Amino acid sequence: MDKISIMNQSAGTRSSQRNTLSQIVPLLSMICILSDQGVPESKGDSHDRKIVLKEVYSGIELKRPIMIAIPPDESNRYFFVQQTGEVLILPNDREATEAETFLDLSNRNLAKNDFEEGLLNLSFHPSFKQNGKFYLYYSQQAPKRSVISEFRVSEANPNQANLSSERILMEIRQPFWNHNSGNMSFGPDNYLYIAVGDGGNANDPHNLAQNLFVFNGKILRIDVDGRSGSLAYGIPKDNPFYGREGIRHEIWCYGMRNPWGTHFDSKTGQLWCADVGQNLWEEIDIIQKGGNYGWNYREGNHRFDLRKQPPPEDSEFLDPIHEYPREDGKSITGGFVYRGNKIPWMQGLYLYGDWSSGTLWALKQKDGEKVANHIIHTRPKDSQFQPTAFSQDENGELFVFSWDGKTYEILDDQI
Repeated sequence: MDKISIMNQSAGTRSSQRNTLSQIVPLLSMICILSDQGVPESKGDSHDRKIVLKEVYSGIELKRPIMIAIPPDESNRYFFVQQTGEVLILPNDREATEAETFLDLSNRNLAKNDFEEGLLNLSFHPSFKQNGKFYLYYSQQAPKRSVISEFRVSEANPNQANLSSERILMEIRQPFWNHNSGNMSFGPDNYLYIAVGDGGNANDPHNLAQNLFVFNGKILRIDVDGRSGSLAYGIPKDNPFYGREGIRHEIWCYGMRNPWGTHFDSKTGQLWCADVGQNLWEEIDIIQKGGNYGWNYREGNHRFDLRKQPPPEDSEFLDPIHEYPREDGKSITGGFVYRGNKIPWMQGLYLYGDWSSGTLWALKQKDGEKVANHIIHTRPKDSQFQPTAFSQDENGELFVFSWDGKTYEILDDQI
């Protein structure tokens, strides 16, 4: 969530045939040009469609929203994560005026600069219903570090966390206050995927994203139920660098700057990742095992000129599925592939936004290639909307959160 780097899509005579072709060819050319620019193919196509934002939970004071997490226990409880350190349980009534506090870490010295540090994620164990385990990603000071810990709910009250049950899985050194990332989720394989930023400041000054012996600038994959040697977790043997000397075996992919918005598509299992850019380009990646996404040799699809050393000759960088330049926005916020039912035209599209511009887009892909990308919401001039994150409810319908603390439902503008 790097907001320092403040970002970017027939019959007739021969003469009549010639006349007809002379009219058709330019028309076809124009259609191709418009299609490349993302102009709708036809009236009523999904490219024409827009969404509206309906504020919910306006009667509850919400601060610095990070996500809504729903435990896999059929309770349909909404755990609202605030970067300030609190997790609230929101009532099902979205017009309610009170919420219950599940946990509070605000007294743990989470942030020296609260712009990007703090409580950054809550992920429930796939077997939460049976074991009551959940996982937090939060920052700590002196020394500055990111902490990934396991907790359990209180045996006496399922709406209360047992903070004394904390088991620290890993602590990751952070040389600077920004680029913590903190996105974390369990994949379809029940392993925990952890996105870590490049360590911060600007330009990746320590070249950590390409260093395979540190966690910064990576997505990690661990087994929270296992143990590997003296580690507090297990390392899956099918991780891409498992068993290789001089490389951290937890690494799933690398060359990331500051992932802000990772999401497993519930239908395909693909892992989507929005990576915040430095100076010129914001990017979206579909993550592949062992992939190198280029930072800081590249920013998006382009050479990063401030990295003077050339990449190793055998380097292979994976291209983003989409990127956009500064005139479109300056800090990408990753979202979700929509799998709900209320907005049929949005089915299978990837929604994302930009924190700086307040714009929301929908991206269509096929076989890992972008097919279309179009704006679905433009921030009104009198609005303070700055999308910080997206979440989905138990039915796959989407929320989007704003930096000013507001929470919105995403709805079809034609309802």
